[in-house]
Amino acid sequence: MKPNIHPEYRPVVFRDRGADFAFLTRSTAVSDQTVEWEDGNVYPVVDVDVSSASHPFYTGKSRLMDTTGAVEKFNRRYSRGRS
Repeated sequence: MKPNIHPEYRPVVFRDRGADFAFLTRSTAVSDQTVEWEDGNVYPVVDVDVSSASHPFYTGKSRLMDTTGAVEKFNRRYSRGRS
């Protein structure tokens, strides 16, 4: 591999706040936030909307995920004139 052209590959914590689940893995993802992990070290943390702890395929439960208010915006826009 050519030196100095690849992003840094390092330990990163991915956190699913909705499921209260986090895991440590290696990644090139960049984050300004950090978190102290179970081993006492501080790692960058990336917040994700879906993980294996919250995805319906893995949990077997259906879950409405609307973090941006898109459903309400859609309902407001297209429910005018309907009773």
